[in-house]
Amino acid sequence: MIAFPNCKINLGLSIINKRNDGYHNLETIFYPLAFTDALEIIRDVQSTPLSTDDITGSVTFSASGTPVPGDNKDNLCMKAYPLLQEDYPGLPSLKMHLHKAIPMGAGLGGGSADGAFVLTLLNTLFNLGLSSLELINYASKLGSDCPFFIINTPCFATGRGEILEPVSLDLSRYSFMLVNCGITVNTGWAFSQIDTPGEGSASKAMARLKDIILQPVSTWKDLLINDFELPVFKKYPEIKLIKDQLYDHGALYASMSGSGSSVFGIFEKNIRPNMRFPAGYHVFSL
Repeated sequence: MIAFPNCKINLGLSIINKRNDGYHNLETIFYPLAFTDALEIIRDVQSTPLSTDDITGSVTFSASGTPVPGDNKDNLCMKAYPLLQEDYPGLPSLKMHLHKAIPMGAGLGGGSADGAFVLTLLNTLFNLGLSSLELINYASKLGSDCPFFIINTPCFATGRGEILEPVSLDLSRYSFMLVNCGITVNTGWAFSQIDTPGEGSASKAMARLKDIILQPVSTWKDLLINDFELPVFKKYPEIKLIKDQLYDHGALYASMSGSGSSVFGIFEKNIRPNMRFPAGYHVFSL
């Protein structure tokens, strides 16, 4: 079975405060975009079903496309399988292949999408009968962004990003450009740079977030603010330059997604700005 895990962008992002568990409460709008990885899962026909006493299982994992750093066991795809297997020990061994296209550490949620899509594929492939709410509960154990990709429609997100409220927002009348310069912004560092969460002009704007997105996209420029932009742009001015260039070439709205480093621009439909970026940049038009 094959699926195509998609990315997301953040429309506005405000850090509200730091929690007792070390995480931060935030507010944002998650919006899905059809820029995808490819994920295939098949049953390993040479394996036998596991007994109820054996929950170790077996997954043969392979990857292509953009290299995925680190050990395979740390990949969210690999973590999703034993998460389900704890409750469904009869799951058979699998072969899993991931073709990676969404840049990693780029604020697009590609890894979270991959992990969430493994859960939904396994649910379908083996007729587990899990509801969306049950899948969301499993996904929340994988990562803060993972539950969104179970719903995969525009959502107002709070808490760590796992508390989701679907919103009515359709941007299909617009074109998008995604630009990634290859920089990986450390998420922990980015959060540490937010000195006064919950205060200042960004948070005041975010208090009206669900109202702002109902206004024309052309009004968003001074209203939808990503709190991470100030520290990230200061350390990596080349990321700020991308945002400036998108506006210079006619973007109605441009912003960094998540904690970076990808920047997106929203343009009138069918507009494909003729922009040049340094070698090694990844540019995607949608």
